[in-house]
Amino acid sequence: MKKGLLMIVLCMGMAACGNSNAKNESIAEKQVKKDIVEVLYFHGKQRCATCIAIEKNTKDLLETIFADKLKSGKLVFKSVDITEEETLADKYEVSWSSLIIVDYNKNGKEYAENMTEFAFGNARSNPDNFKECVAEQINTMLNN
Repeated sequence: MKKGLLMIVLCMGMAACGNSNAKNESIAEKQVKKDIVEVLYFHGKQRCATCIAIEKNTKDLLETIFADKLKSGKLVFKSVDITEEETLADKYEVSWSSLIIVDYNKNGKEYAENMTEFAFGNARSNPDNFKECVAEQINTMLNN
């Protein structure tokens, strides 16, 4: 009887501990981002030369042309390992290396532009064009 009671108490305690993370995640998800642009570079554990070029050229662009926006928080860059942040990858339906630029307007409404195909076609072979077009997309979103 004591063992049974102990098992029930332990199970309830473990369940209660497990729910605290779920509550924290749901609170974080409910916090609305407003008036910012996020540049999300999704990747896996292993990356090819093109994947590395996408991240490198994106970071170079942001740290030079958009350094003031990064510093002010109007622009955010995140390098996301899809094996570690599956929820975020699922949100944008990402299953491999991807470049997504997300605009959160003043009302918190979200618009995402998937630049993956363009990025793979240009980041390595035509980095100047890659940076120019990504900058154009970011500027459009920052000015909306």
